[in-house]
Amino acid sequence: MSEPIEILRGVVHPWSCDNFGHMNVRWYSHFFDDAAFHLWPIYWGSHKKIQDEFGIHTVTASATVQFLQELLAGDLFLVDGSLTRIGRKSCTFTERMLHIDTKEVHATYETVEVFFDPQTRKSTEIPASIRRALENA
Repeated sequence: MSEPIEILRGVVHPWSCDNFGHMNVRWYSHFFDDAAFHLWPIYWGSHKKIQDEFGIHTVTASATVQFLQELLAGDLFLVDGSLTRIGRKSCTFTERMLHIDTKEVHATYETVEVFFDPQTRKSTEIPASIRRALENA
């Protein structure tokens, strides 16, 4: 739906590597999760703004990581993200981790974000103004 936008840059430190010499899977999730916090301000506004205006927030209903190639100590990477689906109560973001030098994709991360009402403890429809912003992204 939208073009990928760079949302994070990082480096693979030796302490991020496992006994096989490549970045351990827990660090991929760490970087993808940190990067994901930058998506809402890009597409509509902060989580605080959503909470303040509508009394709701989003929750991650699912997160899927695909490991495609290893990253090694010293490798520089960037994470980009894009909106890939809009539903009635949820939307999906896809992030990619790319090597800075080669631009090869080393991993992807797909999250389904559900709009959630903390009072009723149930999912809720995407507010109209947010939906419009997402559709126009």
